[in-house]
Amino acid sequence: MVDSLTPEENLAQKRKQGVLSHFPDITFNVVVIAASAGGLQAMTKVLSALPPDFPAAIIVMQHLSPNFPSHTSEILNNCTALWVKQAEKGELLRPGRVYTAIPNQQLLVNPEGRFSFSDLTKVNLLRLAADPLFASLAVTYQTRAIAVVLTGKGTDGLKGVLAIKKHGGMVIAQDEATSKYFSMPEAAISTQQVDFVLDLEEIASTLTSLVMIEKAAKAASVSRISSLN
Repeated sequence: MVDSLTPEENLAQKRKQGVLSHFPDITFNVVVIAASAGGLQAMTKVLSALPPDFPAAIIVMQHLSPNFPSHTSEILNNCTALWVKQAEKGELLRPGRVYTAIPNQQLLVNPEGRFSFSDLTKVNLLRLAADPLFASLAVTYQTRAIAVVLTGKGTDGLKGVLAIKKHGGMVIAQDEATSKYFSMPEAAISTQQVDFVLDLEEIASTLTSLVMIEKAAKAASVSRISSLN
C-alpha cells in the first residue's frame, strides 16, 4: 500500500509511537546555540552557568575552518558539568548532553531525532551554517525547540529563526552590549520574531527557567501530595 501520509502526518504518527519519547516530559527538548566570531567565549559563558541536571539536549554550532580539526568539544567539556561530545552520524539526541559540530560538514537533525550530515551545499558561503540546522530542528521538535543566536559576523541564523518560529519554537538573541560582533544577533532580531534579547549573563538562567519550569512544577506537585499523605 502506498503511504498517503504527508511528511507532517508521518512525523505526528512517529511522535505518537514514541520515537522521541526518550526525552523527559519537559517544556523544551532541545536547545540549539549558534555563533561565529567571538562565539567560543560566549558559548563557554552560557554552558558553564547551566545546572548539571539540565534535561534538554544542547547543540552548539560555531562557524569553523574547514581546514583544521575542531577542539570545541574538549574546550567546552572543561567548562560545564554536562557531558560534551562531537555529533556522530545517525546518533540519537539524548537529554542532558551537549553536541558539537564537525568542520566542513553541515549538521542536521532528521525527523527521528538523529544527526545527519551534508557536505553538498553551502549556505551564506558557509559549509557549516545555522540556518539549515535550525530548520531541521524546527520540523522535528516544533514547539519544544529553543534557538539561541550569539555573537558573530554576517546574517546566518536569520532564516533559521523564521523556521523555528513558524513551527512554534522559541528564540533568544544576545544583546548588542555584550556581543563582540552584533551582526548575527541583529539579523535575528530584525525578523521581529525573537522572544528574548538578553545580556550574555542572563541567557543561561533564562534557558534553565524555560526548560525546567515544567519539571519544577511537577516536583512541587509531588511534594504537596506527599505532605498530604
